[in-house]
Amino acid sequence: MAGPTTAERGERQQESSGPPLVRRLRRLRRPHLRTIVILATVVVLLAGGSLWILYGSKWTRVEHVSVSGTRVLTPAQVRTAAEVPVGAPLISVDTDGIAARLRRELPRIDTVKVVRSWPHGIGLNVVERTAVLVEEKGGKFVEVDAEGVRFATVSQAPKGVPLLQLSLSRSASSAASLRRFDEGRLVREAVGVAGRIPGEVARQTRTVKVRTYDDISLELTGGRIVVWGSGEQGAQKARALAALMKAAPGARHFDVSVPTAPASSGS
Repeated sequence: MAGPTTAERGERQQESSGPPLVRRLRRLRRPHLRTIVILATVVVLLAGGSLWILYGSKWTRVEHVSVSGTRVLTPAQVRTAAEVPVGAPLISVDTDGIAARLRRELPRIDTVKVVRSWPHGIGLNVVERTAVLVEEKGGKFVEVDAEGVRFATVSQAPKGVPLLQLSLSRSASSAASLRRFDEGRLVREAVGVAGRIPGEVARQTRTVKVRTYDDISLELTGGRIVVWGSGEQGAQKARALAALMKAAPGARHFDVSVPTAPASSGS
């Protein structure tokens, strides 16, 4: 048999020369390079296909908008205010922008979550504000939520929601108090008081009246009055009022402005 040629001997000598790691890399170089090229091609094709599916195809475009969580608002009102771009690629929809637009256009919405529902939907999950007080203005009623936000004007007051009456005193001392605690702060104090009223008393409360920061009172059914004072120590005042009304059910005037020394009078 003929021995190896000079070229073959040179190639073998080249492969066998150098450290073991270098020899292994030389043996793997060509097939390894082909593998890398194939894998890179596959990745590029997959990425291009994915981008086409997400942005170019009709398979992942917005076709419907669902609304959940509404109580007073209608789904149609929410869809109109949301202005979801029907027909646009689902991946390109600005969910944060839609949420901000809904809160701006519909102040009744407290929170909203905009979610993509693959492959064709956008979901609008809203939570509406709840009125804890109402203000009467010009024959209509402005709803105020638990954060003191005036969020809607309605023609009829919601059933069971007390009326907020701001009867701000203009005396010198009261004017100084008003400069320190502006109207917005006083509204928040009134809201805080409304939230502390015991359940049974709350159902009988018709008006929360605010004169100054530390002069808040409640008007109950039957002409009964509760002097609450400031919004501070609300939990203690609520407990004192419940105990006082139980001990003197026929009284018409209750004072819990100092919860450690509550008082009642009248019959």
